[in-house]
Amino acid sequence: MRLFAAISLDDEVRGSLAAVGDELRRRSTGGTFTLPENLHLTLAFLGECNQQQLVAIQGAMDATSFDPFELRIEGVGCFKRSNPRSGDVWWAGVRKNESLLQLQADLVRQLRDAGFELERRKYKPHVTLGRQIIMNERFAHGGLLGVSILQRIHCFELMQSERIADRLTYTSLHRVQAREIFV
Repeated sequence: MRLFAAISLDDEVRGSLAAVGDELRRRSTGGTFTLPENLHLTLAFLGECNQQQLVAIQGAMDATSFDPFELRIEGVGCFKRSNPRSGDVWWAGVRKNESLLQLQADLVRQLRDAGFELERRKYKPHVTLGRQIIMNERFAHGGLLGVSILQRIHCFELMQSERIADRLTYTSLHRVQAREIFV
């Protein structure tokens, strides 16, 4: 099983980001664009895991607690590839959010304590809109940077990535809810 922990986005947010992806598609000469139903915010990539590891991941997730918080997705940018002919990874950014950073750090700590080797590079929260995108030079970023979308975060999930009928599909295997806050 190819697994990752992520925050799923609600339908309205995915719809708004899909519209940005459509605009990127119109402004590009090629690439692979993320399906609207697959738009998400990755917290930790785990890669190929077996059933025993799945149980350990679920335990680590359950040991990670957090309060609900609001997340603002804003702006669009790209990770440049060294070979321009390979295209770039385009993404929607996430405004700096201490609650998100704490959740991600706590989850990673729990996963490492459970024996998982995870990337050591600094976490850069983003929602991938497409890969191998080659932009039409005339358009680049114009008109896309003003994206600003708010979502309330109340859970995160363990997702399985697999190809079903030649379509990349993400399936939720486990969900952790935020602590309830009583006012």
